[in-house]
Amino acid sequence: MSRELRLGVNIDHVATIRNARGGEHPDPVRAAHAAQAAGADGITAHLREDRRHITDRDIDRLMVEIGLPLNLEMAATEEMLEIALRHRPHAACIVPERREERTTEGGLDADGHREALGPMIARLSGDGIRVSLFIEPTERQVAAAIELGAPVVEFHTGRYAHRDGAARTEELKRIADCAALAAKNGIEPHAGHGLTFDNVVPVAAIPQIRELNIGHFLVGEALFTGLEQSVRKMRELMDAAR
Repeated sequence: MSRELRLGVNIDHVATIRNARGGEHPDPVRAAHAAQAAGADGITAHLREDRRHITDRDIDRLMVEIGLPLNLEMAATEEMLEIALRHRPHAACIVPERREERTTEGGLDADGHREALGPMIARLSGDGIRVSLFIEPTERQVAAAIELGAPVVEFHTGRYAHRDGAARTEELKRIADCAALAAKNGIEPHAGHGLTFDNVVPVAAIPQIRELNIGHFLVGEALFTGLEQSVRKMRELMDAAR
């Protein structure tokens, strides 16, 4: 099914819960199937250097067992590049990664790392993998993505999500302006990080944005309502915004 605005469900934190105790439960691949049943258009998973949540075996299984496109979030390292080239997921989203952070904190400095990112984007794209850069919504970062030839950018919405009032309105305008700039230059804009039932609609209403990637909130809400219901409600809010 083709949608104007797609929902990618990030299943990392199902694996976080599993890894807290070891074993195989809860199974992130089962979560991917539940998300698909509830209307997700894709599955996102971040294979971190320290494997704190998603593991290599999870990626192996996701590639084989799910019927949705896989968006592999990855740091710009040779190890992750080799893994992506081996699996050839639908998309690879290059994100910043620091071992000490709890979650991805801010966007990738595409402008400051052009020399390293250029060859990586070329190799991934050459193998048919759709490359996305997870960046802050600034003109400087969009300009770098244009120069690097990235087909997709995903805007980090954390600043928007964690502010209120006039500050949130200002952040929303930054996202909208950068989405328009990216689209004007042939780059498909996505967005994600910190989005919830309460704040998703204004971002979903930005006409140029084609995909939202949401995970932590949906997994947390699933504790109270179940994952399918959590995803279904997010899907409904996104559709209503369009």
